[in-house]
Amino acid sequence: MNILMVYPMYPDTFWSFKHALKFVSKKASFPPLGLLTVASMLPEEWNKKLIDMNASQLKDGDILWADYVFISAMSIQSESAKQVIERCKTLNTKIVAGGPLFTSSSDDYQQVDHLVLNEAEKTLPLFLDDLAEGNPQHKYTSEDWADITTTPLPLWNLVPMNNYSSMNIQYSRGCPFDCDFCDITVLYGRKPRTKTKEQVLAELDLLFLSGWRGPVFFVDDNFIGNKSKLKNEILPAIIEWNEKRNNPFYFNTEVSINLADDENLMQLMVIAGFEAVFVGIETPNEESLAECNKTQNRNRDLIASIKKIQDFGLEVQGGFIVGFDNDPPSIFEKLSSFIQESGIVTAMVGLLNAPKGTKLQKRLLSEGRMLKDFTGNNTDFSVNFIPNMDRAELLKGYQKILNTIYSPKYYYERVTSFLRDYKPKKKKVFHLNSNYVLALFRSMFKLGIVGEERFYYWKLFFWTLLRKPQLFSLAILFTIYGYHFRKISNGFC
Repeated sequence: MNILMVYPMYPDTFWSFKHALKFVSKKASFPPLGLLTVASMLPEEWNKKLIDMNASQLKDGDILWADYVFISAMSIQSESAKQVIERCKTLNTKIVAGGPLFTSSSDDYQQVDHLVLNEAEKTLPLFLDDLAEGNPQHKYTSEDWADITTTPLPLWNLVPMNNYSSMNIQYSRGCPFDCDFCDITVLYGRKPRTKTKEQVLAELDLLFLSGWRGPVFFVDDNFIGNKSKLKNEILPAIIEWNEKRNNPFYFNTEVSINLADDENLMQLMVIAGFEAVFVGIETPNEESLAECNKTQNRNRDLIASIKKIQDFGLEVQGGFIVGFDNDPPSIFEKLSSFIQESGIVTAMVGLLNAPKGTKLQKRLLSEGRMLKDFTGNNTDFSVNFIPNMDRAELLKGYQKILNTIYSPKYYYERVTSFLRDYKPKKKKVFHLNSNYVLALFRSMFKLGIVGEERFYYWKLFFWTLLRKPQLFSLAILFTIYGYHFRKISNGFC
């Protein structure tokens, strides 16, 4: 068999980092870990090729070469996925599709030859058995959760690593919390399932032996879902592994705000090499937190929790949402002020949307308020239901938040505030990289000479050199992030 694996293109969003990647001559942030893992589950003797459309061009010759085209995608990639499917149909190449997009919206893809849904560990073997017998079915599903201790190592040799700014690893699936707008528990359950210590170390070994040095992102939706295993097994093993190899990697991941309640866990994460954590903060409005069942964020001083995590040496990146039924008219100014006070540099603010299968979607359907399916992008000024707040007022307020928090004045003020208080507990081993040197000079020209932020850029440039020289590279990284965020928000506005 000749198998072509295709990862569709992301649109230009806050998290695409498209405009930032140009500074470091990278084509995409992360490789398609799901497809690389699925590739390991296919028969070893099959010929496999992977094209990530975010980093490479998909040509008709690639499709014609293949007996089957395997597509995996998230909701935000739906438009590109449809185009790939149409091309395969035109060229008479059969399609196998799976992943979050097709699992949540399988009825929309009846033209796909074979839908291998839910978790591949469960459904892919069924498809492969039927294929071997010459009788593959149209759809494969499973209501059982996969045992991810059986998940194989990704086939990293299918992608050129130098296309990407970071590598990625999955340690767990599922989240113990049940926020009503989130589809993670729909797709992966509420009981976190974890890989073994041996699996995690084997994945790190494979990345190391493949020549990778630098950032590695744990893609878990809540890395701290099982705290005791992390503290007793996983983090001590990573600490030992990293130190034996002179710290070739540094890590970031996604966590819930209750990380702030566990000082031992924060200490271990920092010693292990974690530098940044993305936290779903959503809103400072207590009534809105109650509305969406964000129990872990309720009845706590959110600013104090954020500051505590950052005091331990972890940069907090934050996700925020406006458009809850209980949001008052003052939410836009309140949220902008909250972000400034928190010192969160990377603050992604989106509009509330209801993904398929979530509690929020079910409630809105019962109230007759659903308008359309969720595109997966909550930063493009679209809302897929009738909001409680006047829609025009909501969109105007949202635009005001973006115009405020990403304006050079407010953004650079936030960067300086964060760097002033930030004290990394572990010294990063610096790996000289020509792309980073090039990024510095590109930032000096694009931001410091021709950019609208040039006054703030040079002020931060020299302040960091004089006051926090050990954080200079991070300061430059933040200036590049700010450029990307402004380009995106200006494009929307």
